[in-house]
Amino acid sequence: MRWFICLMILFSQRTMAQQLFLAAGQSNAVGMADSAMSVPCAPGTAFEYRWASDSLVYLADPVGERELHFESAHTGSAWPAFAKAYHSLTGKQVVIVPAARGGSSCHFKAELNNYGTWDRKGRLPLIDSAIIKARAAVKKTGQPIAGILWSQGERDANAINAKQLTAGEYEEQLMAVVKQFREALGRQVPFYIIQTGHYFNHPAAGFDAVREAQENAARKMKHVFIVYTGTTGFAGKGWMKDEIHYNQTALNHIGATVAEQVAQKEKR
Repeated sequence: MRWFICLMILFSQRTMAQQLFLAAGQSNAVGMADSAMSVPCAPGTAFEYRWASDSLVYLADPVGERELHFESAHTGSAWPAFAKAYHSLTGKQVVIVPAARGGSSCHFKAELNNYGTWDRKGRLPLIDSAIIKARAAVKKTGQPIAGILWSQGERDANAINAKQLTAGEYEEQLMAVVKQFREALGRQVPFYIIQTGHYFNHPAAGFDAVREAQENAARKMKHVFIVYTGTTGFAGKGWMKDEIHYNQTALNHIGATVAEQVAQKEKR
């Protein structure tokens, strides 16, 4: 039976239409929840691309590998829920390309220790590593990147609170990140933003400034979309794992909701 399942998965890789999504950002993009509560995907419908082995593997938490400075979920993420919902809505096979690192900043001024930054400057720039991984996935599958799923902003929000960074600088750098991805992966690649939530026992001002900057970027740039806004309400729902990280119920909801939004926008 096992060989038959493996054969069916291999067959589906070759016959079913594929959509590649780069999942990038910081710790809530990595996933800091519980794989035991993660959503299972049907065999042959969802895969994860692994750069070190240049392979597609069944998508299941913990999603991600420690490669190219990126991390694996600890232990549950949003991406199986996204893949399952997206496949249900479109009939297309999903390939997730994980490229997230906990604590990473958008702007180099917000970079903390060795956590990395999505800026071109800084101690540990990450965008080139994400592009390397995305291009390898494209080569492996023969399909373009269909969209970038972005969950980031907490580090920059704290930097704004600490007066190390302005909201305008964050907004400008976020737009620069979009442009850099598009220069490498396609000029019209959609960029889907999961809005940053709040951090318990920290001023909300910096986090609200990041959320506003994300909305501004979506308004100013074509094919940049806010696809999830409800993160600030997670505390009231009991959907937080700790002061800053989302639990698995939250991540499952994010994944399914984002899939619905992406599928809708692809029809337009």
